[in-house]
Amino acid sequence: MNADLKRSRAPIFWVMFGGGGMLAALFGTALVFITGIAAPLGWPYGENLLSYERVLAFSQHWFGKGLIFALIWLFAYHAVHRIYHSLHDLGIPIGFVAKLVCYGGAFVITVIAAWKLLAIGF
Repeated sequence: MNADLKRSRAPIFWVMFGGGGMLAALFGTALVFITGIAAPLGWPYGENLLSYERVLAFSQHWFGKGLIFALIWLFAYHAVHRIYHSLHDLGIPIGFVAKLVCYGGAFVITVIAAWKLLAIGF
């Protein structure tokens, strides 16, 4: 193995970016349709599809918590990764501060999501 190769943490961020992009493509439009169009119009299960009791029950189940957490975590990292690389396109220098603000913001969003999901109980 070549001793000149330097280890990088970039693949970790690219995996989170790719996972978030895949989830955004597969589930993002479905979530917008369900929560923004179908549920308010009562399609197909009636008016109480997204009632408080149903959403609370879903978010208190371990699978629901995991799904909500994964969506928030990967959507956040996907968004900040795009923002971080868009700074270069806008002519804004990307350095340690930009990386800290972007990825630190995603980390804060993820921690707040975990904290709030744990706060509602099981």
